[in-house]
Amino acid sequence: MYVCVCKAVTDSQLDAAIARGLCSRKQLFHCFGVGGDCGKCNKDIARILTDKSAGRLRQAANDRQ
Repeated sequence: MYVCVCKAVTDSQLDAAIARGLCSRKQLFHCFGVGGDCGKCNKDIARILTDKSAGRLRQAANDRQ
């Protein structure tokens, strides 16, 4: 699904970038240009970052057990 229509960036592209270590809207902006034109994607980008970071924290906690 397209997250940023202005730059034609999909959720899969963002997921892959986050998996490679990008962890902020600023980094995603520099990589893809998302969030800089109309700004409608900023909420979705923030949600994706939050969901992915929460998932990594859960995984890290499970790995410690």
